[in-house]
Amino acid sequence: MKIVLNLFLGFILLCSCNHIENKKDNAESNKNVKTTNKVILSSEIVWEKLNPPRGNKSPQAGTIWGNRKGAVPTGFLAKFVDGFSSPEHIHNVTYRAVVIKGLIHNDDANAENMWMPKGSFWTQPAGEKHITSAKGKENIAYVEIDHGPYLVKSVAETFDNGERPVNVSASNVVWLDSNKTNWVDSKSKAQISFLWQHAKTKNLQGLFIKLQKGFKGKLKSNGKIFHSIVIDGELNYKMPTSEELKVLDEGSYFTSEGEAVHTISNTDQVILYIRTDGMLKVEE
Repeated sequence: MKIVLNLFLGFILLCSCNHIENKKDNAESNKNVKTTNKVILSSEIVWEKLNPPRGNKSPQAGTIWGNRKGAVPTGFLAKFVDGFSSPEHIHNVTYRAVVIKGLIHNDDANAENMWMPKGSFWTQPAGEKHITSAKGKENIAYVEIDHGPYLVKSVAETFDNGERPVNVSASNVVWLDSNKTNWVDSKSKAQISFLWQHAKTKNLQGLFIKLQKGFKGKLKSNGKIFHSIVIDGELNYKMPTSEELKVLDEGSYFTSEGEAVHTISNTDQVILYIRTDGMLKVEE
């Protein structure tokens, strides 16, 4: 009996030592994991003229990621004063946009005003003439291009690149829950709306994620590309290493590269716009 007892105690001691070593190894391993999570608050964005030749009549632009004046993909905020209406013009590149604040109208010069509220999505093909108008105390849109530079040009340079514009009002956005997409965990009440998919790079796409009131969970991503903008509401974002809690209001941004976990929560409903070339999972 004494021999059996000694063997048993030895086994317990060995397991205990292994557990301590494993915890130590895991701790060392976690120290070596390089997190790529970054946050930019809306208050940190630097504003400049979107169309400098128009002087004080120009909307304001605040680059979030990329380089609006370079040849790379870029995301930026555009800000318009109440009553703004542009002259008819074209752009050299196609852009996508989401309304964050106020009301935006984007169409050809002869079209009736169709005011798109917060959470609406539209696309503007390169070369197609149009106007952009804004109505509201504060009018802000998130604008995204696949390559730059982003230029405003005369209608004399109009051309047809084969694309057609899309205007989707917030009330027409189609939402999918966990019963319709495996990107939302079955325990979560979050919803997703898939907005676009790149014609050539099929895994590159844009989507909305709607987080219900009182959401507390994680957003897991694995794409080399991951850009997320707060479109509606206020999001609490916990930094992975310092565990500092940052409050992201509308127009704020978070990003990562590769495998990443975004620990998030909110009191009221939040809508995020995400551009990614990977898979996502919303978990509570």
